[in-house]
Amino acid sequence: MPERNLDFDTHVERRGTDCLKYDFAERRGLPADVLPLWVADMDFKTSSYVEDALAERARQGVFGYTDHREAYFNAVAGWMKRHHDWDVREEWMIKTPGVVFALAMAVKAYSRPGDSVLLQQPVYYPFTEVIRDNERNVVSSDLYLGEDNRYHIDFEDFEHKIEENDIHLFLMCSPHNPVGRVWTEQELMKIGEICARHDVVVVSDEIHSDFVFEGEHHVFAALSPEFEHISVTCTAPSKTFNLASLLQSNIFIPDEQLRKKFKKQVDAAGISQISSFGQVACQTAYEKGDEWYAAMMKYVKSNIDYVYEYAEEHFYNKEHQRIINVTRLEGTYLMWLDFRGTGLSSSEIDSKIVNEAKLWLDSGKVFGSVGRGFQRINVACQRSTLTEALERIRKTFCE
Repeated sequence: MPERNLDFDTHVERRGTDCLKYDFAERRGLPADVLPLWVADMDFKTSSYVEDALAERARQGVFGYTDHREAYFNAVAGWMKRHHDWDVREEWMIKTPGVVFALAMAVKAYSRPGDSVLLQQPVYYPFTEVIRDNERNVVSSDLYLGEDNRYHIDFEDFEHKIEENDIHLFLMCSPHNPVGRVWTEQELMKIGEICARHDVVVVSDEIHSDFVFEGEHHVFAALSPEFEHISVTCTAPSKTFNLASLLQSNIFIPDEQLRKKFKKQVDAAGISQISSFGQVACQTAYEKGDEWYAAMMKYVKSNIDYVYEYAEEHFYNKEHQRIINVTRLEGTYLMWLDFRGTGLSSSEIDSKIVNEAKLWLDSGKVFGSVGRGFQRINVACQRSTLTEALERIRKTFCE
């Protein structure tokens, strides 16, 4: 049966489905009529192969405990090999109900209350939350925006923060959310050399690794046998195939001692089996989803290009000065908009976005103090939705 869900322009009504993105504005203190482009899920139907496989499982009518068999691992391993040239072993894999859960387990496994954990702000805000909520201290080696309109790592500061704070755990976002960097092999090698030298475990969140539009994604653990022994690699089909609520992630830990420590925390949290629906969706997506994935990537890339073109034409004030800049995106489907040229404070920008533009974006401040003045926008949506959002931004800030 051919793939059916390749029409990404047709609107899918998500309101009234207990959808976090669309149904909870008022509960979160926003006007009911905001247009949401915030949380990182897509407004596209997933692959019809996944849809059909889930329907078939539902018709069975029995939803007891499940575990994976060889076919599941082969599907996951096949995807990793085809798309990332990474050979994984089944004994490395631990399934968890989401990458954020895995980050929290890693914090518990590789640090103690009162320890400091390193990250790179601005960064996906649950990184900060899982550190603080587990009574550890957040230390950030902030990324900086270069003249090339891309973010960069200050390696001298990175190593200094490790030494100064006795760091032994680093949560890395690769590709980086929200700034859209796809780290080069040279950058990752330098990170790995520093972390290996200082006995730092690297938990690499690679959930967006299938969304690369410039450069090439390199699996950190695959770059060196030495890195393999200090790595926890977090993967999932949730971003790639829009399966977030099915709570299925595959965590790869080649080092036996690191794996035992991680598994102990997962067991302590009471997690044994994962949802059968998540397992079915993951296996089917990785076995049969390549056509859908390629078409979706083409559509998202066209949306990214559209944002660049729109900004180049419209994001100016009356004196024709550029006041909203789009940071160069290499990976993810989340674009990082710089509103600092408006001259407004971070709180003023947030207020105008919500109350005048009637948009629900992610305020840059939630990604760390260096995110103030920025907004994150999710462009994995219908072109009509994206156009409406950009028009609202233009009318609010540029007229």
